[in-house]
Amino acid sequence: MSSGVIGWLRDHVPTREQLERNRFVRPFAHRVLRSDLWRFNRRSVPRGIALGLFVGILIPFAHSAVAALTAMFVRANVPVAIAATWVSNPATWVIIFPAAYEIGKTVLKLDQMTAVAPISETMQQTQTDHLLQRLTGAGLDTAFGLFVIATVLASVGYLVTGLGWRIWIARKRSRRLAAARINEPAG
Repeated sequence: MSSGVIGWLRDHVPTREQLERNRFVRPFAHRVLRSDLWRFNRRSVPRGIALGLFVGILIPFAHSAVAALTAMFVRANVPVAIAATWVSNPATWVIIFPAAYEIGKTVLKLDQMTAVAPISETMQQTQTDHLLQRLTGAGLDTAFGLFVIATVLASVGYLVTGLGWRIWIARKRSRRLAAARINEPAG
């Protein structure tokens, strides 16, 4: 299964060379195609996952391009960020949009009951509500729900990927140490 996923990613995620030849990327290729944005390491991969999940949920169209461009500002891995945006697709929108509406409606309703300045009033004063609605193409309840889902999913993705990376490296190191003990001469 994992070789199938890796093979599929290899076939569908553009390489640095393909992006260098792309006429839309060429004007800012010197920034997006920096080698540090394409290396897989313990910092860039979790950032790429978080960025891709956040952008993939929050921005319904052209999210791969937005994730690739944003990756250079947060020093995230570009291919990982692009791949993580694919969590959002027509099949998952059937689940995400109704859930976002319910979450947004519930949070904004509960927020109206608090004594402090409600989020909705603050969003109106700062025009954040219009920004969210334009980004998502949805009404305020759904847009706010998408923001909540995107933030939670990105945070969880970052933490799980970081933890997974540490576990993977620890196992790799323990195997290497065990192999060294076996190959070490007696005596």
